[in-house]
Amino acid sequence: MRFAIDAFGGDHAPEAIIEGVLLAMEHYSDFDVILTGDEAAIKGELEKHGSDYTKHRARIEIVHAPDIITCEDQPTVAIKRKKESSLVKALRLVADNEADCFISAGSSGAVLAGATLLVKRIPGVLRPALAPLIPTLKDPVMLIDCGANADCKPEYLVQFAHMGTAYFKAVLGIESPRVAIVSNGTEEGKGNELTKAAYALLKDEKGLNFVGNCEFRDVMTGDYDVVVCDGFVGNAILKSMEGTVSALLKMLKSELMSSTISKLGAAMSKSAFKTLKSRMDYKEHGGAPLLGINGGIIKAHGSSDSTAIASAINQARKLVLGNITGEIERYVHNKTENEQ
Repeated sequence: MRFAIDAFGGDHAPEAIIEGVLLAMEHYSDFDVILTGDEAAIKGELEKHGSDYTKHRARIEIVHAPDIITCEDQPTVAIKRKKESSLVKALRLVADNEADCFISAGSSGAVLAGATLLVKRIPGVLRPALAPLIPTLKDPVMLIDCGANADCKPEYLVQFAHMGTAYFKAVLGIESPRVAIVSNGTEEGKGNELTKAAYALLKDEKGLNFVGNCEFRDVMTGDYDVVVCDGFVGNAILKSMEGTVSALLKMLKSELMSSTISKLGAAMSKSAFKTLKSRMDYKEHGGAPLLGINGGIIKAHGSSDSTAIASAINQARKLVLGNITGEIERYVHNKTENEQ
């Protein structure tokens, strides 16, 4: 496998990107990388790692890209004008079949626009969808879509459900993933016009284990595998979760440090708190795959450190090894044939 990695995407690039690549290479030997960005800067950063770089040098290629797309750039305009940027050059490697998957912690808008314009959708896919895996009380749940499509039609949500199902079957080995749609009540008649129309389609859709509505509060119960919604709702849920978890951890730390007794209790519970933080930390779960694109696309968190980048690379491995693009192509082909 070969991964095209935007070495200058993200808040801590290129240091965190390079360190994350080398960290992943220590754990997995089945992939090579093509790093895009300023060649001299990338080489300088790699050489800081001495023997670790020497050990994996043969697995690393650099493609010079002197420009950078920032979060201040208008995504579509930047993709068209900044053709020498690290993000565009990495995407083109996937579009030209020189790499199996693209990874970037850069501008979300630019990644979405570039993936659609350069790598393009799988024929028959109506809209691509961001699909992060979120920790729950049990196993992770896929929330799809989380920001690629603020406005959706009911048939988009049906495809999201199939793409999420394909991922769970191929990557996680779950034969009949439980699919739900986000709504403001569990009853069939609940929701807005979009969710009610999508519900009507999903309940009669073959090839899906549709289990009904999922209220916002139940997303993290672990009772569902794939939770479907439009990108506006999905992004709001995701950001609310991140903010809530961050606030709770800070409150908890403040309370635990408020007295001698609570400090002793905190010391005794340190391992449990560490485990909880790890379970809730995005760094441990990699980036979000953009499903429906004709090639692997992983969008890592903008503030990713080396651990998060290594996790995103592992996510890319799973995406490619599971042949998710091929599985989605097969679903679209079979769907088209059945409708003719």
